[in-house]
Amino acid sequence: MEPRQILVVDDEPELRSMLRRYLRAEGFTVAESATGQDALLRIKSSAPDLVVLDVGLPDLDGFEVLRRVRSESDVAVILLTARAEEIDRVVGLTVGADDYVTKPFSPRELIARINAVLRRGRMGGVPIEERLDFDGLSIDLAAREIHRDGAPVEATTLEFDLLASMAASPNRVFTRAQLLERVWGFDYFGVDRVVDVHIGALRKALGDDPGEPRFIATVRGIGYKFVGKPL
Repeated sequence: MEPRQILVVDDEPELRSMLRRYLRAEGFTVAESATGQDALLRIKSSAPDLVVLDVGLPDLDGFEVLRRVRSESDVAVILLTARAEEIDRVVGLTVGADDYVTKPFSPRELIARINAVLRRGRMGGVPIEERLDFDGLSIDLAAREIHRDGAPVEATTLEFDLLASMAASPNRVFTRAQLLERVWGFDYFGVDRVVDVHIGALRKALGDDPGEPRFIATVRGIGYKFVGKPL
């Protein structure tokens, strides 16, 4: 099995050098970019397994790079930032980051998060079946495709995993912590708000009204459940 490739995007040479040493010691191959434009070219040309992306780049900020990446790629992305405010976390996760690390951080913490994202595979806890079919909704687990009323639904990898995890157990109430463990991985370091952000994005993709849910219902004070009607 070939080693996984990590692309480190940061304009600080010292940080890139430090991460290069730690990542290589863990068995990864490492590519580097100092600007957003170069990162976009490298992602397109070399298709890394995961991107560690700094928000504060000298040309394009990390959020803009991530938006452009998500328009044509589902590569895993972990954002790095010196800003710890929750609004930054929410913005980053809304535009499609898989995780978020605030500087300063320990290399061991970042490697744990990288391994968690890659290990998800990324269907944590979902039974291996070919399809999950409901009234108005079909989830093809093998092809990783969603169709609502016969029309394809565009969803990120995380949104697909989140939907499949809940749909595998219809009407079961999941806490946010349980969804974090099943989808993000047991050693995920993030906050419950991550689940809310992705549930909101998933509902939008499905055209699901939270006031009158057809597929995903909120259980106040607890979490969420999938309420689609099995065929």
